[in-house]
Amino acid sequence: MTIRVLIVDDSPTMRALLVEALRPATDIQVVGTAVDAREARSMIKALNPDVVTLDIEMPGMSGLEFLEKLMTLRPTPVVIVSGLAESGSAMTVRALEIGAVECYAKPSGAAGNILVSDQGRLAEMIRNAAQAKVQAHDRVRPAPAPRQTLGSAQTRLIAIGASTGGVEALHVLLSQFPADCPPTMVVQHINGAFAEAVARRLDSVCAPKVMIAEPDLPVRAGHVYIAPGTERHLEVRGSGASGMYVRARPGPKVSGHRPSVDVLFHSVAENLGADAIGIQLTGMGNDGAHGLLAMAESGAMTIAQDEATSVVFGMPGAAIALGAASVVAPIHRIAQVAFGGVALC
Repeated sequence: MTIRVLIVDDSPTMRALLVEALRPATDIQVVGTAVDAREARSMIKALNPDVVTLDIEMPGMSGLEFLEKLMTLRPTPVVIVSGLAESGSAMTVRALEIGAVECYAKPSGAAGNILVSDQGRLAEMIRNAAQAKVQAHDRVRPAPAPRQTLGSAQTRLIAIGASTGGVEALHVLLSQFPADCPPTMVVQHINGAFAEAVARRLDSVCAPKVMIAEPDLPVRAGHVYIAPGTERHLEVRGSGASGMYVRARPGPKVSGHRPSVDVLFHSVAENLGADAIGIQLTGMGNDGAHGLLAMAESGAMTIAQDEATSVVFGMPGAAIALGAASVVAPIHRIAQVAFGGVALC
């Protein structure tokens, strides 16, 4: 099946470069290009593209404003095309919360560097986006945050894995965590340049302290540690009197990723056993499925996001198929299940 793409960018140079970057992909057809939100709106109605690539910083209506309207009125898979400056990273994270599926980072330096550095990345993001299930961005209304800590006093750590659609899911989930939650470690598949902006944004809307995980950092209650998105895997080490700490180690990709959710989950199963909770959120592929199974076999509570609220059901679906999830729950109820032991019908 051919994937039909509309490119929205106010720069004629960037539009041409994106078209050229997609030219080798025989399964992708650029059906049009638009210079601003107004033109994009008309072309989406006329062309009904499968995926839209969207620049955030545009004259008139900004990319974020347009994305909010698009996700409300005509939900469509969107790949954000963004610069790596701090302002661009912050807006990209906001776009992912609103409902954008992927973020494509423009390389620094001359615009033409896209053709040198792309190596098929944009085409792969568009293929992933075409498989995403997007709905109105306000489809999930967070439940009230739990007022108490976990019903099970032995829970010492929560581990979370997410990929496509994960920034939006993490926003919903972590905003329901109480300030005194157990230490929480998160692997979110995302360009490393955006990881710091993800942590800052989540920290601004969550009661616990959200921060980037640093090597050898002791993990503490009331803190959420986000994988930095570097070339290292994220693990937890320690469990005794000396306490737990972050380990970041180099190594080949596992389940197609570095950092890998499987690596994190396996380390939790090895070091904490039944004293942990594993949560597998929306995402493409199967990273985390075998790690969640290892956690379940070690006695941990394991939770997978349900299909209805997943942008892509690949990762939670793979975990469920393995029998790794003891509970399947919509994103807005996962915190209630973990913290309050809520039984689902």
